[in-house]
Amino acid sequence: MKIFCLGLLVFPLTHGVLGAYNLVQEYSGQSFFEGWDFYGAYDNTTLGDVFFVTEQTATTLHLAYVNSAGNAIIRVDNTTSVPSNQKRNSVYISTATYFPIGSVFIIDLSHIPYGCSVWPAFWTKGADWPTDGEIDIIETVNLVNNNQYALHTGYNGCVATNVGQTGTLANANCTSTATSDVGCTFQETQANSVGSGFNSAGGGVYATQFDVSGVYIWFWSRANIPSSISSSTTSVNTSSWGSPSAAFPATDSCDISKFVAPQQLVLDITLCGSWAGLASVYQETCPVNGTAGLNTCYDNNVIDNGTPAYAEAYFEISYVKVFSLNETSTSTSSSTSSSGSASTLSSTSTSGSPTSSSSASTTSTTKASGAIPIVQLRSTAAGVFAAMLTLSLIF
Repeated sequence: MKIFCLGLLVFPLTHGVLGAYNLVQEYSGQSFFEGWDFYGAYDNTTLGDVFFVTEQTATTLHLAYVNSAGNAIIRVDNTTSVPSNQKRNSVYISTATYFPIGSVFIIDLSHIPYGCSVWPAFWTKGADWPTDGEIDIIETVNLVNNNQYALHTGYNGCVATNVGQTGTLANANCTSTATSDVGCTFQETQANSVGSGFNSAGGGVYATQFDVSGVYIWFWSRANIPSSISSSTTSVNTSSWGSPSAAFPATDSCDISKFVAPQQLVLDITLCGSWAGLASVYQETCPVNGTAGLNTCYDNNVIDNGTPAYAEAYFEISYVKVFSLNETSTSTSSSTSSSGSASTLSSTSTSGSPTSSSSASTTSTTKASGAIPIVQLRSTAAGVFAAMLTLSLIF
């Protein structure tokens, strides 16, 4: 085992655990949506052809709800006939809590959205992008059948290698800047990680370790979920999970504790936009009706009736759990959703504990009546295109 020194700290170049990670937050069942904020604006993060609705609208339109099986459903509107030049309704939710380094995030799903133009994601971000980092846990577009993992940092120094994980390295440089925000990425090599294959296999589990030793992500299809996860209710230990699908280890030039700040969890589904909607990407897995062009993704899918095009464009989630290293005590913080209703959630109260978004520093956001909201751009392989177009819209 190789060891490197970083200041006064010593880390092994492998994922490890200093003790049991204890459950500090669970989103599940009828209370799943408590502790999440709804975006309530058009998609100005990836320039997708959707409007991310408020909690009230999502409830009314049945776009976010808990089904009879007790699972959370988050979906794209697939019943409305959308006129040309208009956007389709969808959902973007983010936790009111930012979880610190020394956390493990686990999501159990039975269905991941897929379809031409569909771009779903389960990811995390710091309060100030890109300085505070981003971790992409589930991300895919159109009819692509393998998941993509990514780490985005606002500092130079983090470089991914083809050592210590089972996924395939696609891009090594993790740094996100105004001119490049691809991040360092891995492609999942296991079957059924997203799309119809994932759903037909009964879904599965993704787990992310956010640790001083690095960021590590695992995927298991339903039949292969470790008993340490399926039978655990209060704690997990990552040491028995084997090699991760994606590994972003800390090094002497990549201090995870500095480069990746406390992270907020995000679930969203957008359409087309700066990745799924790129002509070259779209045509890789989706047919083109008519003449191929800049608006092919939008014209072929988003407008007119959404059924059956978006019948599969939904998440079905059993739970999202957050575990924290050596944290057991909890306190209560309050957040307000975009619908104006207050929600209550638990967070740890000892050193290194999660903080609510109301107390954490946030990116400046303008949402004045009639004004274009200005927020951080979501990292994508086509982030440069998105940034340029957003600036042109603003100025």
